[in-house]
Amino acid sequence: MASGFAETVLPAVNACLNGTSAVFLFAGWRAIKAKQVGRHWRLMVAAVTCSALFLVFYLLRVALTGTHRYPAHDWTATLYYLVLGSHSILAVVILPFIVRTLYLGAKKRFIVHRALARWVFPVWAYVSVTGVLVYLLLYHVGPARGH
Repeated sequence: MASGFAETVLPAVNACLNGTSAVFLFAGWRAIKAKQVGRHWRLMVAAVTCSALFLVFYLLRVALTGTHRYPAHDWTATLYYLVLGSHSILAVVILPFIVRTLYLGAKKRFIVHRALARWVFPVWAYVSVTGVLVYLLLYHVGPARGH
């Protein structure tokens, strides 16, 4: 049962967490542009929470089911591996910078926070959006094209 849950439900949950994180990120960006600092803070904490939950559930899924090969052998496989590679590398690289940016915001060190957030935001947004794309390719597009 745990394996079936991990193979079918956890990937969809993870995609939803990535997508929700992206929504919170873009809403947080809009909030700060509107000078709604309190709203911005709450939205960014929500984005971090979704991303942290994603990481926990992703590691659980990998521990239970291992990694998965892309099932199709056409141009979508190339797209999948390009997106997966950039997503994975940037997800690892950006994590400490997300934590640092959040810390600076919490400490109200807004000048340094803003300078760091200017490049952390687009990378984090890319990672969140491509996380959903990886899911769609691996669990929907690939199986439809691979059989």
